[in-house]
Amino acid sequence: MRTAAQLRCASVAVVTGVSLGLLAACGAAGTLPAASPSAAAPMPGMSMPASSAPVTTAPVATTSVSIKNFAFEPVTITVHVGAVVTWTNADQDSHTVTSVPPASQLQSPALNTSGVYRHTFTAAGTYAYLCTIHPFMTGTVVVTR
Repeated sequence: MRTAAQLRCASVAVVTGVSLGLLAACGAAGTLPAASPSAAAPMPGMSMPASSAPVTTAPVATTSVSIKNFAFEPVTITVHVGAVVTWTNADQDSHTVTSVPPASQLQSPALNTSGVYRHTFTAAGTYAYLCTIHPFMTGTVVVTR
């Protein structure tokens, strides 16, 4: 006969879909081990980051944005001042690349399939844009020095 604690432990594993590791952690007493808030142990074979230092965004190798499946890909790119970014429409529908107000840097015509728009970024900053035909399509260009 199982104790109430063992039944609770087994039910938690079943309800949450937790693997056998949790059942093994229940041990003979049938209770879950107490978690230490300051010591989160990684799973075997996995490692935790050494520190919580902020992640820096380095300029990406690409300066191209593909327009496909009603989305800009990548959604955000980071480039240096002076970079030329190229948008290419791979969709069957027309799309635009238009700055989100108050910015006015980007102003493409409607790009048909295989249409291309290029823009040179001359100042550092974050440039949000969208497709005016499909305003749910958004993207960002981050320009660094």
